[in-house]
Amino acid sequence: MHDFANMGTRRFGRVNWLGLATLCSREMQRFMAVWTQTLLAPLATAGLFLVIFTIAIGPTRGDVMGVPFTHFIAPGILMMTVIQNAFANSSSSIVIGKVQGNIVDTLMPPLSPAELVVGYLVGSVGRGLFVAAAISVGLAIFVGIVPQHPLMLLGYVILGGAFMGAVGIVAGIYANKFDQMAAITNFVVTPLAFLSGTFYSVDALPPVLRQITYFNPIFYLIDGARYAVLGVSDSAPALGAVISLGSTLAVSGIALAMFTRGYRLKA
Repeated sequence: MHDFANMGTRRFGRVNWLGLATLCSREMQRFMAVWTQTLLAPLATAGLFLVIFTIAIGPTRGDVMGVPFTHFIAPGILMMTVIQNAFANSSSSIVIGKVQGNIVDTLMPPLSPAELVVGYLVGSVGRGLFVAAAISVGLAIFVGIVPQHPLMLLGYVILGGAFMGAVGIVAGIYANKFDQMAAITNFVVTPLAFLSGTFYSVDALPPVLRQITYFNPIFYLIDGARYAVLGVSDSAPALGAVISLGSTLAVSGIALAMFTRGYRLKA
């Protein structure tokens, strides 16, 4: 796709800061331009989840891990919304560009594969942060939940946005049309998100399912957010942070390799 053998000799240096900043700005402006769809809609969806589960289960369900059921599911809904939107941001940007035939406008400028990955990740993390901030304000006003460890929550939101942003890049590069992307979303992303302990503690699962859950990287994002907000968790927060960071680096490496090879990007 590009000749990156002489990256150190590019006239603007090893890093094309202007090009990278432009790509980051474009990815941020993509979701800000339709904020009612990308920011307001996720807030409404998260609110509906909370209301429905509170009305349907809350009155008959006792405390979970020592906290009310509504409080227990709130951080999981927050993180689940963040990761879904982070995935949608990067995956939709790439697959729309491929379908419309203008992905070349992103690939032709003198941007290295690493710069492309970072640019898309910034957009995903940015959208995730906006969504998390909106939901956090809503939880504080309507549920009375204030994070016990706000900096930890910020860190997990960034990790969640980066991880699912990287997954979105891989999915966007792999998918050549919208129905392929829909299949990835419906059969991979959504099940992993819903089967990650968002609405239950893994201690309630049978031993086999519990062990399977421990292999789901989204579980550690949900669990880490729950600890940051409520101070309770199914696993050690430090372990979750390490696994989340490792998963993000691993998937980002795959995305980097796909851009470097031009996998499913070359005409």
